[in-house]
Amino acid sequence: MWGPDDRPIYGVTVKIRRATDKPKKVRWELYSDHHGEFAQRVPAGEADYILSADLKNVKTADGQPLRLAQEVTVHIYNDEREDTGLHLVR
Repeated sequence: MWGPDDRPIYGVTVKIRRATDKPKKVRWELYSDHHGEFAQRVPAGEADYILSADLKNVKTADGQPLRLAQEVTVHIYNDEREDTGLHLVR
């Protein structure tokens, strides 16, 4: 997870749901670490997952609120590892 200055952002809530679920149904909720990274194991098998961020109370150093550039859809084919990221903008 990166901010507008391309630096990692710590402590942001990441929400993951299956693409076939309703938008409000979150299956996993986790936080970005000090490197802006997060990890979640999902069940093996082909599926699409949508990643988003809860940005309540997340602001830049000068107090401007951040927003997610866009939700990210990740396609899993079986049981492989998939690396992706979320980019926050002002």
